[in-house]
Amino acid sequence: MLSEIPKRAEQADKKEVDREILRVGIIAELDAINLYKQMAEAASNEDIKKILHDIAAEEKTHVGEFQALLLMLDKEQEQELEKGRKEVEEEISK
Repeated sequence: MLSEIPKRAEQADKKEVDREILRVGIIAELDAINLYKQMAEAASNEDIKKILHDIAAEEKTHVGEFQALLLMLDKEQEQELEKGRKEVEEEISK
């Protein structure tokens, strides 16, 4: 993982630390999704594959939970996410 929570959190703005915590949580869950999917593809046992895919799906729910909280606390993030969605829709419709 490339991101980390500020080492001196007690000196940082508490709201910014909360937002950073949520972003780190999202990164960790995305890493976990990729790891479980890679492990599922490498496994030869179908039961193991099934469980790993199920766990990866659960991690996607966790991403959604962290993202929902982040969007509540960071209105700029919410606006930029919407802007990105619109840009993709415009490009795809061309």
